[in-house]
Amino acid sequence: MPQFEKSTVHMRDPERVEQIICGLIKGGASKLQIITDFDMTLSKFAVNGKRCPTCHNIIDNCKLVTEDCRQKLLQLKNKYYPIEIDPQLTMEEKYPFMVEWYFKSHTLLVEQRIEKDKLAEVVRESEAALREGFEQFFDRLQQHNVPVFIFSAGLGDVLEEIIRQAGVYHPNVKVVSNFMDFDDNGVLKGFKGELIHVYNKHDGALRNTEYFKQMKEYCNIILMGDSLGDLSMADGAPNVENMLKIGFLNDKVEERLDKYLDSYDIVLVKDETLEVPNAILQKVL
Repeated sequence: MPQFEKSTVHMRDPERVEQIICGLIKGGASKLQIITDFDMTLSKFAVNGKRCPTCHNIIDNCKLVTEDCRQKLLQLKNKYYPIEIDPQLTMEEKYPFMVEWYFKSHTLLVEQRIEKDKLAEVVRESEAALREGFEQFFDRLQQHNVPVFIFSAGLGDVLEEIIRQAGVYHPNVKVVSNFMDFDDNGVLKGFKGELIHVYNKHDGALRNTEYFKQMKEYCNIILMGDSLGDLSMADGAPNVENMLKIGFLNDKVEERLDKYLDSYDIVLVKDETLEVPNAILQKVL
């Protein structure tokens, strides 16, 4: 596949990748499901060197949030993001810090009394950007009725609005994320369900075993993520026959490439496109 010749594509074991892809091709559309992260996986990490916002950043930087709150959220990000991507710490060591970060930032957002009906406009005015080739990605999966499970530690309401406005929130897409809980007046009062953060997706996957049970005939999986925590997103899936893991490595590349190559079948380094996943889907579907 010519797309594999791109300088952004790294593989520890190209022969194994070829084997898995052959398995996916053999199974075709009727056996395939996609399990993917959202922020910095389906959305871009940066455009022309400028960081793109995550679902949380879109709210953090919007006009519904006071300057004082924005500064506090930024301080939290500056404290906790380096911990999230620190190659020296294990996932277990990072875990309590992520819980702390989410809890503190969500508490700040609730204090802002954000209104539900303002979210669409906030997303429209933001610099949210999906990776190049996203239309082809979502449309092809929809045409072939391939289930897409978007599993995000971001803000579900913002995420859904982004894909809705992009015209790709098709019926085959299911979103599991941190959803806001609004009172009867449409004002944010808290968050629904259990917190999903970068490093507890294993637990979230197990909470969604109902979904995965319904999907049990879809025994071939393409998993996409940008963090080592994303590798556990398919933990709830029964009888998996072939799983291809594609990892986007966006930041701290030199320090983390080795670990990513150990865990992901294909690692895409600073690649802001979905060219490689699309090329694989073209072969499989």
